Amino acid sequence: MRYLYFSFLILLMACSYSLPEAEKIDSLPTIFPDYTDVTVPPNVAPLNFKLTTGDGAIRACLQSGEEKIIVGSSKGKIQIPLSGWNDLLAHSKGKSIQVTVYAKQNNLWKEYKSFSIHVAEEEMDPYITYRLIEPGYELWNKMGIYQRHLENFTQSAIMENKMTGNNCMNCHSFCMQDPDKMLFHMRATYPGTFLINGDKIEKLNTKTEQTISNLVYPSWHPGGRYVAFSVNNTKQAFHMNDRNRVEVFDEASDVVVYDSENHEIVTTPVLFSKERWETFPTFSPDGKTLYFCSAAPRSITDFKEIKYSLCAVSFDPQSRKFGSVVDTLYNANDGKSASFPRVSPDGNYLLYTLSGYGNFSIWHKDADLYLIDLKSATTRAVEEVNSDDVESYHSWSSNSRWFVFSSRRIDGLYTRPYFAYLDKNGKAGKPFLLPQKDPDFYHNFMKSYNVPEFIKGKVKKQSRSIAVKAKNDPGVDVKFVK
Repeated sequence: MRYLYFSFLILLMACSYSLPEAEKIDSLPTIFPDYTDVTVPPNVAPLNFKLTTGDGAIRACLQSGEEKIIVGSSKGKIQIPLSGWNDLLAHSKGKSIQVTVYAKQNNLWKEYKSFSIHVAEEEMDPYITYRLIEPGYELWNKMGIYQRHLENFTQSAIMENKMTGNNCMNCHSFCMQDPDKMLFHMRATYPGTFLINGDKIEKLNTKTEQTISNLVYPSWHPGGRYVAFSVNNTKQAFHMNDRNRVEVFDEASDVVVYDSENHEIVTTPVLFSKERWETFPTFSPDGKTLYFCSAAPRSITDFKEIKYSLCAVSFDPQSRKFGSVVDTLYNANDGKSASFPRVSPDGNYLLYTLSGYGNFSIWHKDADLYLIDLKSATTRAVEEVNSDDVESYHSWSSNSRWFVFSSRRIDGLYTRPYFAYLDKNGKAGKPFLLPQKDPDFYHNFMKSYNVPEFIKGKVKKQSRSIAVKAKNDPGVDVKFVK
């Protein structure tokens, strides 16, 4: 008993820190990740960070009102205990946490200027999903689709390709952020599109005589019966002397809608013709509008002149009929090219990507996020979140107050997920990088986070059942209906 008490006392002493006598300096600490003046939800994992100017003794005081945490280490890292962090967040809703960093340099302590972490009132969905893959071009080995609990550091696999012959898997998508209703594709070995509805797993063979490819980029109709897809004839090329290393482009593309009750594909000449290339469909939250990107066909030798407009057409889920009039929200004649439209669940905003040309903006360094206020029909660049490098794929939390997006701003090579708050007036807060337990994580992790998607809960573990379905089920053939 004495031994247990003594061990507990040593542990308690090791985890307790006091603030040193220090010389105040009039500059902010340089930390990674940069969490200075970010806006966070009240349900996020601790924002652990490191001091980039040294790896010696460090202290940090995090305070909101009377609530205070003092954290420290001898290695230049601040790793905040989860329980104390959660208490501090709960106390700070609608307010700010003041963070003061102390660092020991040449045996003397320095006290840096304090910075704020703003805590919003609204939570974000507690999970995101993403694919982890090397940022290569044509080859891969290990890849998988994973989910991360955003309130701590727990990551778990939804599906890994080691169970299905190291094949490719991509384009995971959820119906209204519902973790029980998802789909994704497998390519090469055991190919098919897999629709998961609770415990039901369905394998689809989606290539038809009328379509140029299998179904590709998806968007669920809010009712769950339909999924809009693009079909694409996609090619890839490489630049020798261009800041955009890789070029991914379509030589043709169309948009269709899959009816899951009848295993049928329906479309319209507005979305399915040789006169235009259509891609990246997304349904509105009320299910009555289908947004998509559209370009005039051009020779690939003029690839920098291929530019996509952002368009919309009406859809009637009862009759499966489309409107005949196409509305243009962004016109490529204005000089840029649109991709990845996503409407906020409340229907108020549409977030999309603009880049200089093409539609595969995840390799275009000039790609930025733009926001349309659908009520006022005004558009603006979201300067609060854009950087000098790529901002591309994005998705919304179910309450429309948060969005997650991919960015290469750290090193220009790897995409990492950033989160941003959008207030009721359409103003975004400074984004923050997905927190990790070890602040050095991103410097050592050699995979990209691909297609980050919010979900409202945890996806149940069914990877073995999916693998059995992939290997043993021939799949259901999808039919094209004129």
